[in-house]
Amino acid sequence: MKTLSIGVIGLGMGRNHITDFHKHPQARVIAIADASPERLKEIGDKHNITHRYTDAGEMLRAHKFDIVSIATPNVYHAPLTIAALNAGAHVLCEKPMAMSAREARAMLAAAKKARRRLMINFSYRFTEQSWALKQQVDTGILGDVYFARTLWHRRRGLPGFGGWFGQKALSGGGPLIDLGVHRLDLALWLMGYPKPAYVLGRTYNPIGTRLATEQNKKFDTEDLAAAFITFENGASLEIEASWAANIKEREMMETRLYGTKAGLVQRNLNEGYEFEAELFLEKNGCQFDMRLHPPVPAVKGACVHFVEAILGNKPHIATGEEGATVMELLDAIYTSAATGKPVRCG
Repeated sequence: MKTLSIGVIGLGMGRNHITDFHKHPQARVIAIADASPERLKEIGDKHNITHRYTDAGEMLRAHKFDIVSIATPNVYHAPLTIAALNAGAHVLCEKPMAMSAREARAMLAAAKKARRRLMINFSYRFTEQSWALKQQVDTGILGDVYFARTLWHRRRGLPGFGGWFGQKALSGGGPLIDLGVHRLDLALWLMGYPKPAYVLGRTYNPIGTRLATEQNKKFDTEDLAAAFITFENGASLEIEASWAANIKEREMMETRLYGTKAGLVQRNLNEGYEFEAELFLEKNGCQFDMRLHPPVPAVKGACVHFVEAILGNKPHIATGEEGATVMELLDAIYTSAATGKPVRCG
């Protein structure tokens, strides 16, 4: 029975990748890389991983991997993904795929040249509620989806304030590229990834800028972004994302789709990270609400899904191509916000 050899680069989010990969009996993380020796020791000791590197390039040269997982700050996603692909590994890259659509296209080109797979860790597809909704949507229950709204707001939640998240040169942006990317992908996935036409975006940073000034922290990204996206099939999508907003909820996540036959919602519960899913439809002149109740469908996480796809030579979801589409939209939103004008996609 074949066991896939895996390397993980970046042990912030990457520590969760290790745990998730090890849920599959035919996957084993054999090497890890991180700039912090303390993290390497902590995570290496916890998972009994002896091969530890502060230089990711050295790790890639020292081992032959089936999969390399990239979970570093955003600025390193593209170069490390391309290096891993060139070394012969399939790659699971954390979201956002890259710093820009140009980098995303370079990553796709490298995957094609190397004949290796590239998957993006759009983890919010892999909740029971999202999975169940996708199964229903694929039956055609919604009819034609003509409008959607997706959001992730935090009252105050600037991650690692003063660190790389709030520095555009390292992150590529603020909550739009950090949080909004998840809700954008989820909405597009449920909509069937229609082809974008135009984008109108706005970004704001009054709260983050004030806090950075008061605390002498580095911060040059937005703290709230909003956009309106139209698609070539006539549908449209609103997206909102914030790290800091004067709202009641500590954390608010919601994705809604409106179809000609039915609508749906996936949202978080109790301002936390548990979710619910509902469908709203009309039959024989009567309106019905359908709520997902236990038992919920068994859902494998992104890491296990990727392992099984490679072992079984089957397609995987959350492809590099979809990740590149998301990056094109993020670029367009930021460009529209900077210029004050709509941006044509494609």
